[in-house]
Amino acid sequence: MMFEKVQTILAKQLRKDPAQITPESLIKKDLGADSLDILQLLMRIEDQYGIVIPDQALAKFETVADVVAYLEQQEIKL
Repeated sequence: MMFEKVQTILAKQLRKDPAQITPESLIKKDLGADSLDILQLLMRIEDQYGIVIPDQALAKFETVADVVAYLEQQEIKL
């Protein structure tokens, strides 16, 4: 499932227990990610899956569910 893939990437990137990461988690506030962390996360997804995430989409990512929803809309097969 898409959420588990994003959860795993976030947990590794932010050195968090995956159990702490829920779809409702705010990426910056709850998980402590800064702009660089978010950029690195998205670069990892882009590199791994051969996609490009536009800056305007990036600006809308506040929760883990936002990232998951975007990837599902793009029909990315993680």
